[in-house]
Amino acid sequence: MRIVNSSHLEHSMNIFDSLVDYGHEEVLFYSDPKTGLRAIIGVHSTVLGPALGGTRMWNYEHDGDALTDVLRLSKGMTYKAAVAGLNLGGGKGVIIGDARTQKSEGLFRAYGKAVESLGGRYITAEDVNTNVRDMSWIRTETQFVTGVEGIGGSGDPSPFTAYGVYCGIKATAKKQLGKDSVSGLRVAVQGAGNVAGHVVSHLVKDGATVYVTDIFKDKALSLANETGAQYVEPDAILSMDCDILSPNALGATLNDETIPQLKCSLVAGGANNQLADEKKHGAMLQARGILYAPDYVINAGGLMNVASEVDGYNKESVLRKNEGIYDTLLRIYAMAEERNILTVEASNALAEERIASVAHVHRTYSRKTVINRSQSSSGS
Repeated sequence: MRIVNSSHLEHSMNIFDSLVDYGHEEVLFYSDPKTGLRAIIGVHSTVLGPALGGTRMWNYEHDGDALTDVLRLSKGMTYKAAVAGLNLGGGKGVIIGDARTQKSEGLFRAYGKAVESLGGRYITAEDVNTNVRDMSWIRTETQFVTGVEGIGGSGDPSPFTAYGVYCGIKATAKKQLGKDSVSGLRVAVQGAGNVAGHVVSHLVKDGATVYVTDIFKDKALSLANETGAQYVEPDAILSMDCDILSPNALGATLNDETIPQLKCSLVAGGANNQLADEKKHGAMLQARGILYAPDYVINAGGLMNVASEVDGYNKESVLRKNEGIYDTLLRIYAMAEERNILTVEASNALAEERIASVAHVHRTYSRKTVINRSQSSSGS
């Protein structure tokens, strides 16, 4: 493999300044022309443990856009693991390409070799446009992958992500609206993928009126027909008159243009990096009286699930941790009020305080470290 030659990276950012700003330990570029692999892996932090984070496949317009995604998402995974109480750091991978036409066994096995080259410092899993089959192909080249089927595997993490999002929506509605359930509330769900589908199912079952959309209209219509939700066009979802907006697609949907259009009381969804600019747009939401559930807190359920594979999978324990997202969010909202800060600033503070408390015992995570942990958990 070789480093990707990108003509667009400098167009979108100063690479090394960005690495300093985000605080990454390392960022690696991979290319395998024979399989068509073009990928980036970011290891943000291994202070709390090996960096775990999913790999998404997306047809980015510019390579610089893919790098921006890696930098933001991997840092978010560090904070997500820290707030969730997991002994893991944060990482993320992206494969540049069209998931509908370019997937192949060879491509994902080549990516598996890339993951293996990090020697256990990075453990991957599913993300946008990747699935259990893809993880199985990766597994043929490296053990440092979770979310696979079979003994010790937990399979698709999206139901757990969605359950955590559902618990987080209820906590946010409790804080903002004083309601113990979402029954009778109007919820606008952006996205119709695996996570969004399960979120919609939970909400409809609980008595909410749900509206759903997706850039792929067929997926949204299918989900609406299956669950009893109502389909709306993508351009209409953010300006809908509703109680709850639940972004469950790609990030940066909350920005200068969209926030003034919102007609909701709270935002709580599973998408990563919903705020185009964390402080600026978090403040814009607060100024409008809209309560924001920090995305990496509310969507931590899937990470909790795949993280369980590292030390020995236990579904019941994972579900209890998913339900704990409810109390974690209420704690964050209380902290935000007490300190007069944004909710995302409160969640960041929780993460940073935990990381700082163990930074002095930080160790480098290597292949040997992860293998020894795996053998210990399996009793071998």
